[in-house]
Amino acid sequence: MKRTRILLVDDHVMLLDCLVCLLGKDFDIVGVAPDAGAMLEMTTLLRPDIVVADISMPRLNGIEAARLLFKEPIAVKVLFLSMYADLPLVEEAFRTGASGYVLKSGGTEELVKAIQCISHGGTYITPLLGDLISSLLTTNPQHKNRVAALTARQREVLQLLADGRTMREIGEMLNISTRTTESHKYEIMRNLGLKTTAELIRYAVRTKLV
Repeated sequence: MKRTRILLVDDHVMLLDCLVCLLGKDFDIVGVAPDAGAMLEMTTLLRPDIVVADISMPRLNGIEAARLLFKEPIAVKVLFLSMYADLPLVEEAFRTGASGYVLKSGGTEELVKAIQCISHGGTYITPLLGDLISSLLTTNPQHKNRVAALTARQREVLQLLADGRTMREIGEMLNISTRTTESHKYEIMRNLGLKTTAELIRYAVRTKLV
């Protein structure tokens, strides 16, 4: 079975050494980078499956580095490992295109779980932050109205999208045409104020709609 290839990025050498030891038995650590500049260069050179990166780094932070990285034709996912439980920062990380956000205060078991989740096409956010985001959104009347506007069929489509199904597969499973499936998806996005399928899936996972 192919092991997930990981590039670790942090400006603290001791932490990098620890992560190599802790994650090496479950994943292939293809390299370590001490800053965002090296992260961009090494990702292009080594082509890891997932980049596990800190956000706070000198000169260029992890979020800005990820934004530059996603402009390149490279199939790579980014998992942020940060000490900051700051909700606006978490939102910005996911808006950039990140697939996960884990706090450094969490254990190795959670980090391994996050990497495994992302490697299988999922999105991961530390449960504490997920609960906070969910709480803030569900107490917002505007959010409640938008969620309530989703039909049962739209929720089915959303669930299958979050499971990684294609438009064609969803249509076959629900016995509807691909065009109808796409229509449901775009209506869901319109109701929730989202612009891309990636945003839709991350929103659904973070707010526990699925």
